[in-house]
Amino acid sequence: MLAEKKEWTVSEVSFAIKQLVENAFDHVRVKGEIFGAKRADSGHWYLSLKDENSVLAAVCWRGVANALNVKIADGIEVIATGKITTFNGRSSYQLVIEQLELAGEGALLKLLEERKKKFLEEGLFDAAHKKKIPYLPRVIGVVTSPTGAVIRDIIHRIRDRFPVQIVVWPTPVQGEGAADKIAAAIQGFNAIPANSDLRPDVLIVARGGGSLEDLWPFNEEVVVRAVYNSEIPLISAVGHETDTMLIDYAADVRAPTPTGAAEFAVPVKSEIYQNLLTSDIRLKNTIIRYFNELNQYIEVLGNKIPSLEQIVAESQQKLDERGERLKLAFSNLLKDKDNLLKLTNLKPFYITNLLAAKNESIKNLGLRLESVSIDSVLKRGFAWVSDDQFQTIYTTNKAKSSHRLHIRFADGIVKAQVTERYCAIQGDLFDNF
Repeated sequence: MLAEKKEWTVSEVSFAIKQLVENAFDHVRVKGEIFGAKRADSGHWYLSLKDENSVLAAVCWRGVANALNVKIADGIEVIATGKITTFNGRSSYQLVIEQLELAGEGALLKLLEERKKKFLEEGLFDAAHKKKIPYLPRVIGVVTSPTGAVIRDIIHRIRDRFPVQIVVWPTPVQGEGAADKIAAAIQGFNAIPANSDLRPDVLIVARGGGSLEDLWPFNEEVVVRAVYNSEIPLISAVGHETDTMLIDYAADVRAPTPTGAAEFAVPVKSEIYQNLLTSDIRLKNTIIRYFNELNQYIEVLGNKIPSLEQIVAESQQKLDERGERLKLAFSNLLKDKDNLLKLTNLKPFYITNLLAAKNESIKNLGLRLESVSIDSVLKRGFAWVSDDQFQTIYTTNKAKSSHRLHIRFADGIVKAQVTERYCAIQGDLFDNF
């Protein structure tokens, strides 16, 4: 039809090319490096994809850009899925991006480091946030694929060690949408009421080994944040021992393998039984040893305590001895008194001598008393100073404050008036105080 026309308008040519290009490239996957990426105020992204020889303009509309798992940034090698469309106003064409994914392990590792740095700065990997795994959980929740070796290994290992209830939340573990479903499973377990028999005491998020692309859902932000926000302690077991995903840093415990996660989750029942048996034996032996030592101690104390008959006999003996001594003492006292009476009757002058000795003793005491009397002291040249109430004055300060003094000598009392500078004698000497 177009070939029959001799002349085409510009619009006709542009429209024909548009139809041709969009029909031929309505769904393409283009690999290239992003450069010149710019976000418009509208939220749309305008960028280019390049390789060593060519450049392809591209656009990502706002709604699509907000849902992308890959952050648009210069220098990242990606695979863009979409369609080629033309822009008639400038005779140009561009790729309308509908999906974007990283291309190559190098790009993935670069993005992984960027996310790791971001989460570290936010504190999502802080050790202080880690929760302790319960020693013996009642229920274990497992987030993994419902088929395959991983879930079988976990179940078998838990049953071998210590059988407990296992609740599996089946999710895809790779591919598009896997990250959202893994995060939803973690959140779903946490949403189970605390009093429910199905609420786990610990979670295991696991999958087997694979490439970095296969394991990528466990590096997605939605999964890392779900693990960080989990109130239930969580064990990550993703890939092989050498594989380290971002979920491992956010989890409370990282297990090298899914089997290792089961070993972290439950102890070995036989070991617990053996430990209890050993502890029981040690407890019994300790109790027996304690009571044996207590019995020996009681026996030692018992040997030191005399019998009741012995105590009564010894007391009776002491009582008898004291009774005999009392009889002898009373008898001796009577004998002494009788001898004294006999001696008095035989020697009358004994009483006279006794009275003389007592009189001499009394006389000596009188002389001593006289030597320390007030009159005797005054006769030796001393004076007795008192106030007008006849209270003894011992210091000059007391004398000044009294104003009126009585000064007693051996032959009488002199009254005196005290001023600040002198003491004036008032009145005459009088005695017979």
